[in-house]
Amino acid sequence: MPSQKDTSDDSDEMHSHRTSRRNLLKASAGVAVVSLAIPTLSSTAIAHFPNELDIDVKPDDDSNEINLGSRGVVPVVVHQTDEFDPTSEAVRYRFGSPATVADGGGACPIHEGHAKDFDGDGSDELLFHFRIKDAGFEEGATEAELRWEKDDSGEHGLSGRDSVTIVGGDREHDGDGDSMNTGESGHQHEDGRKDENEC
Repeated sequence: MPSQKDTSDDSDEMHSHRTSRRNLLKASAGVAVVSLAIPTLSSTAIAHFPNELDIDVKPDDDSNEINLGSRGVVPVVVHQTDEFDPTSEAVRYRFGSPATVADGGGACPIHEGHAKDFDGDGSDELLFHFRIKDAGFEEGATEAELRWEKDDSGEHGLSGRDSVTIVGGDREHDGDGDSMNTGESGHQHEDGRKDENEC
């Protein structure tokens, strides 16, 4: 028959084993929680371009039609908002399909922008032109995105989207539509040349 001391030793050993196992389970649960939290934190960290730009693609054309067969440009107006005044910020824009822009691509403005009160609200907006061939649109696309980069790193800033209608596909440029003679730019080139400033 086991002595009281032997029983006590067995009890202590079982208690120690249970405590170790409990601590191990807690630690494992903690690792699982941390593992689950990492993607969430990463997703938040990646969202450096909140949707706070108010933009209007082709302000004189409600269809917002973009002809992929064109060698022309797309006009985009950036409106003033409480969060952003385009007339007082550096020109660091990229425009195109949301996927292309998110990958660091897209069209750069071909000029520094033209300030004008396009919507009659008493404050100037900024009009830019972007080359269609650099924007990365594909047939069937329904949205365009404009990103403004806060600094040269390209990692922070604001974005805005507008609906578009993509036409043209592989058709040859027919000399109309997106070449847009707005009378405002003075920087538009039918032969696809770009002004000196780059993204």
